[in-house]
Amino acid sequence: MRTQVAIIGAGPAGLLLGQLLALGGIDTVILERHSRSHVLGRIRAGVLEQGTVDVLQEAGVGERLKAKGLPHEGFELAFDGQRHRIDLAGLTGRQVTVYGQTEVTRDLMDARAAAGLTSIYQASEVSLHDFDGTAPRVRWRMKGRVHELRCDYIAGCDGFHGVSRASVPASALRLFERVYPFGWLGVLCDTPPVAEELIYANHPRGFALCSMRSRTRSRYYLQCDLTERVEDWSDERFFEELRRRLDAPAAERLITGPSIEKSIAPLRSFVAEPMRFGRLCLAGDAAHIVPPTGAKGLNLAVADVRTLARALLARYRAGSETELDDYSAKCLRRVWKTVRFSWWMTTLMHRFPESSEFGQRIQEAELGYLVGSRAASTALAENYVGLPFED
Repeated sequence: MRTQVAIIGAGPAGLLLGQLLALGGIDTVILERHSRSHVLGRIRAGVLEQGTVDVLQEAGVGERLKAKGLPHEGFELAFDGQRHRIDLAGLTGRQVTVYGQTEVTRDLMDARAAAGLTSIYQASEVSLHDFDGTAPRVRWRMKGRVHELRCDYIAGCDGFHGVSRASVPASALRLFERVYPFGWLGVLCDTPPVAEELIYANHPRGFALCSMRSRTRSRYYLQCDLTERVEDWSDERFFEELRRRLDAPAAERLITGPSIEKSIAPLRSFVAEPMRFGRLCLAGDAAHIVPPTGAKGLNLAVADVRTLARALLARYRAGSETELDDYSAKCLRRVWKTVRFSWWMTTLMHRFPESSEFGQRIQEAELGYLVGSRAASTALAENYVGLPFED
């Protein structure tokens, strides 16, 4: 087989890259080690920056997003038993949209299928070859046979545990990581959300988040110890603990129901530098991870893909490699700003087991200053709605 760009990974990053390149007349093949249903079964984030919404519309997959997405012009910070609204629209003139990552993935899968573009699922033993030269190749096994795809470029969009970054010699990588001493216990249930907008709660018992996927489907999170097991958390225990961490009006409004998904996710900040190695470019979680506190993971992946698509279009349309040469540096400027924000918000909202009384007082002072200062609230709002793209 032969294609121009081989894309590893059929998550939203790989699918969006394929969609943007297809609109520009560039041929792609997507390889995914899991089944289509497995990819769609992943429960992920659901808060989209305005820039992400704009890119999805540019890619021609914004129809369902426009019809079903929930625009949010603010969110609430809760601490000391009170809630304080951050007016995103008033402070920045922009908003975010609640629309599940699963729905984004489904829209992109459907668009690719409708266009008759090639996606290969359940490709095992994927390996990347010769991306340090001019003729990269990708091999995989399927139904007992080894297949090979020749291409001009490889886009590694296969996540933190994927083969793309693992194919790069360790000597060529610099890795930066911060592992947090807690996780998030998440529950998805078909109940009306407790509030119209998201609530981020700082509580002596730990952080809590009240989010949603729609007007009838809620997503709730609790900070938990990494030694906790999902099996030990019944629905009744989860909602009882959630009520404890909410202010009284929110606790009274909470409608509970049977969970349809429950999981514990560890939190980490991670960056791999650089993001380009010859004709292999990394994008999304293959290159960086942020804790979910600031809802940045998917949005950061979209920013990478937007940059990479434009660089590849410049290469094929104008024969210029200038944008490809700048791809890694350009992405990493945004990555580190986003990593900083996600780290800061995680530090602000969570209780750290090693924190001293001094550290706790500093956190409380920071929260008070944040909601009492328009300048501080504006800085939070600017990062939350998404920094402007670098063009």
